[in-house]
Amino acid sequence: MCFSCQTAATRLAPVDAAVGSHASSTEAGHTDGPVNPAGLPTAYEHGNRLTPEGSSVDPILVEIVEGTLASVEMEVETAIARTSRSPMIRDAHDFRAGIHDRQLRKLTGRSYSALVHPIARDFPLSEMSEGDVFFHNDVYESEGGIGHLPDLCVTVPVFSGGEVVAFVQAFGHHDDIGGAVPGSMPSNAQTVFEEGLSVPPIKLWDKGVPNQAALRIMTRNSRMPDSLAADLDAECSACLMGARRLSELFERYGRDTIEAAFDAILDKTTETYRREILSKIPDGTYVWEDYAEHDGVDEPMLHTQRITLTKVSTGGPGPGDGGPKLVIDFTGTAKQAKGPINHCGDYVGGNFLKKWLAPILRNLADTPERMAELDVNEGIVPLIEMKFPEKGTLLTPIYPAPTNARTFVILRLLGVLAGVVAKAVDGRMPADQETIRYTGVYGKDRDGNDYLMREVLGGGSGGRYYADGEDTIHVVPDSRNLPTEFTESRFPFIVERLGLAVDSGGAGRHRGGLGYEKHIRMLKDANFMSIADRSILACWGVKGGKAGRPFEVTVDVGGPDERTVDALADAEVIKAGQVIRIRTTGGGGWGDPLERPYDEVERDLRWGKVSIEGALRDYGVVASGDKEAPVIDAAASDAERGRRRAERPEESPFFDRGPGYAALAEGKVAADVDWL
Repeated sequence: MCFSCQTAATRLAPVDAAVGSHASSTEAGHTDGPVNPAGLPTAYEHGNRLTPEGSSVDPILVEIVEGTLASVEMEVETAIARTSRSPMIRDAHDFRAGIHDRQLRKLTGRSYSALVHPIARDFPLSEMSEGDVFFHNDVYESEGGIGHLPDLCVTVPVFSGGEVVAFVQAFGHHDDIGGAVPGSMPSNAQTVFEEGLSVPPIKLWDKGVPNQAALRIMTRNSRMPDSLAADLDAECSACLMGARRLSELFERYGRDTIEAAFDAILDKTTETYRREILSKIPDGTYVWEDYAEHDGVDEPMLHTQRITLTKVSTGGPGPGDGGPKLVIDFTGTAKQAKGPINHCGDYVGGNFLKKWLAPILRNLADTPERMAELDVNEGIVPLIEMKFPEKGTLLTPIYPAPTNARTFVILRLLGVLAGVVAKAVDGRMPADQETIRYTGVYGKDRDGNDYLMREVLGGGSGGRYYADGEDTIHVVPDSRNLPTEFTESRFPFIVERLGLAVDSGGAGRHRGGLGYEKHIRMLKDANFMSIADRSILACWGVKGGKAGRPFEVTVDVGGPDERTVDALADAEVIKAGQVIRIRTTGGGGWGDPLERPYDEVERDLRWGKVSIEGALRDYGVVASGDKEAPVIDAAASDAERGRRRAERPEESPFFDRGPGYAALAEGKVAADVDWL
């Protein structure tokens, strides 16, 4: 059936059994068809092939189409970066574009993206027109594709021969969409109503004409209306441009040929992951868990996120038959939090989470170079089955549970998957990393106007079985810290230091990457804000590697009012002249730190990544001198390492969580699942 010719009644046919029904259609106000957990119809056609199984297409043309898709996606993102206005979009690059076919399948693989599903659910493709732009940010109506309200999403249909054939989409983290605090991320929110303006899927542009009433409502609710309006205009215009580029591709080669190429692109991904990645995981069942440490409302505690991973040699009925398959079961995940660390993951069979988590599996590639070549698009979806617990958990929250800090969950899940796979493959996965947190200041600028400076600072990635972790990595692809020249010229503070946080990387045969250390001196009174995790629980080390150093913010460094600020803070008062020191997380270490060669420790000393004290404490290396000319005493170091080896227990946990874990686990140094 041609998807673009569906009627509203046809859209409600029961074709999405993977989602299931969480409420009756009568309760949701519909007369037939299943509904999703938000009470909305889910039975829209999606995920199917565009051409019959076994269809062929010229492989050279497939390469041309694949390259064109990547080029169009990059052109869309470049246009947004050059025409937007807010620091989060223009400078930090906290936004993504994606291209999807008419079956809502993600075709591009540079990074994750939101979903088209909520648009197709609420607007029949047969009723769309060229020049339409759809918009949404409602977390509970986004089918899992939007995690918190500042992520605003625009979607543009692509036409060929008068019918919808694809979609261009962009979503990004915007400065402010209302709510209780500047930035729309209140750390102690207990409902989504405190987090800002929720907009379900709407038509923001109709045949090329913007809906000024809707735009006015959104800008009226924002503390930064000018930048919000400019960013939305940039995103809409860029996606419309991308739609024109894709229409030209269809016109050049014909719809049948392009759709056959789309299927071939996704088929290639499916087969590549089946052959090169899933085959590396032994058949069996493996269990591991990790934790968020606080939710902004309750006292710090272990908010469990658990994965039971089952690898089977052959998939079940449906796409992906006859080859290896992964089943990811989240049963055992903690109940939903009172505070805003929940994530709506149980929509469309976990479609968003499959593509979010899949990049972790690339670490099983034969070489780092091969890993970098592997895209994550809809082709990985048939290889993964997800099982969710009942409603009311961190991954299955019940409306209107707050979600603005859901990064604590979805970032942790990357580590949980890495950890559970590490148990299956004898540690040939990287140690943990936690490379995103939001910090910033707000107040009155030099001219007495309101300002908000918010930054997404990265941290160190985990050590790997073949190399150290990377320093100051940002988990959002192509994102970056804000340029000092820009921030000092626009906001009333001075950046006195921006560098690596010495000794922050977890010790190991391969050291964890280092986090940032940033010093900001305020020139006017202001308020500091932070949405961060890993301030108690460190990034874990694996196979003898040690945990990295946690996140920490100190205010009035060296002054009479020096104090440590909680990692979840909305309005910490900062006086003019005081310095804010931000230290982000170091990645976990991989392997025994007593096996790290002396020349690598000496290099770290010269580069200032490890201190003289850290070399002795973490690596058993006795050194003297300074970082310009460190001297290692090999004989004394051999003796020190020998003494430590002799004092070790015969068995140790496979994972090291650092000292903070015991503080929240009633003195336990390891969880039951940490042992092989």
